[in-house]
Amino acid sequence: MSEDIKTNIRNHHTVPFDSRFLHQNQTCNCWQNHLDFHHCEKAMNKRCGIVSFCQWYKRIFKSPCPLSWVNLG
Repeated sequence: MSEDIKTNIRNHHTVPFDSRFLHQNQTCNCWQNHLDFHHCEKAMNKRCGIVSFCQWYKRIFKSPCPLSWVNLG
């Protein structure tokens, strides 16, 4: 049973609470997380070339954004 909970937590696709974005309109949240993802990706490419560390940011920014805004492969 505990493995199922751990798996669910790992695969959870909802954005965690962020006190910077208190209102229902999550446009700013979407944009900020999008920027965070690309900054992480750029920094990791410069440092070590391993961008898998940035997957959390990618998942978080794709969640509140409408699908028509998200254009990632």
